[in-house]
Amino acid sequence: MIRILLSTRLGELRWTQADLARKTGIRPSTINEMYHELCERVNLEHLDQICEALGCDLSDIIIRIPNPSLKDDSHK
Repeated sequence: MIRILLSTRLGELRWTQADLARKTGIRPSTINEMYHELCERVNLEHLDQICEALGCDLSDIIIRIPNPSLKDDSHK
């Protein structure tokens, strides 16, 4: 499972979604989808712009959590 930690990072910086949208030029609705982890696809350019604006690395806003059920299936 992939988790988007944008809400956590914005909270740490005390930024709003609107602040991030203004600083990156990314549509507020796109920021909102990422913030609430509703998106199925993420634009790589957007990720780069977000990391630049937040002064962070990609690993600070996106993490992978292994899915235990997939591990179990691979041993059959």
